[in-house]
Amino acid sequence: MTHPVKGIDHIVLLVSDLDASAKRFAALGFTLSPRGTHSPHMGSANYTIILKDDYFELLGMIAETPRNASKRKALAENGEGMSSIACRIGDAHAARAALAELGIATSEVMDFSRPLPLPDGSTGTAAFAVTTFEPREVPTGEMFMCQHKTRDMVWRPELMTHANGAIALAGIVVASASPEDTARAFARLYAAGRVQGADNKFSVTTGEKSASITCMTPATITEYYTGMDAEKILHGAFAALQIAVDDIAKTQAHLQSKSIGFTKSNTGKSVFVSPADAGGTLMEFIQR
Repeated sequence: MTHPVKGIDHIVLLVSDLDASAKRFAALGFTLSPRGTHSPHMGSANYTIILKDDYFELLGMIAETPRNASKRKALAENGEGMSSIACRIGDAHAARAALAELGIATSEVMDFSRPLPLPDGSTGTAAFAVTTFEPREVPTGEMFMCQHKTRDMVWRPELMTHANGAIALAGIVVASASPEDTARAFARLYAAGRVQGADNKFSVTTGEKSASITCMTPATITEYYTGMDAEKILHGAFAALQIAVDDIAKTQAHLQSKSIGFTKSNTGKSVFVSPADAGGTLMEFIQR
């Protein structure tokens, strides 16, 4: 059976105050979609930040429902931050069946949608089907698969240009006491999953035009992200979100224009901002 998971589709940042977070990300130089409200059983709303082949979203809870109980618990226990990796698939039902044959367990498929205001004043509908990897299959955090039924309603041209030069998701950084084992656990969830690295740092290839997952020891992470509060970096399932930009000088100039502090990495090819400025997640901007 062919493995159905072709890469990383998007990243979910779970936030406690959705509109306040939207203002912070706009200041970081991202173009945000109009606020979307999901189907009632989801009890959630979001803003998306659309890139060329992928995106990330700010997700907030607006009503208590059985479906979002785990997310409300995560916010209460861990605070804001990156909570989920959404994976690329075709049909959600077919993907679930294929994964079952590969011995990988997932949840029942769930359908939902959200309205999307369009530039001409009309309203479209973005529709999805998702199936979630069972917790025992995932080394950390939550991972699910997302079928886009109305792709053109998500990748809107007016949403894809960003003042900070963002063009793609570059990577997800994960803290692990056993980074090689964690990397291999992630790799089995992707058709193209391959692990490379040594010592305290191992990277997972997840697919074509898809962000990588880099697993490092906590000490390696805090050494790399010098000057950042280790407790605030390592408080959740994921340590950092990396964003590829077309011109790092342009990114720095924008951050300076908004009086947002940043630190230059020791590679000289990236800068990072604190979790306080990016929805509870350390965000690194990397020169493509």
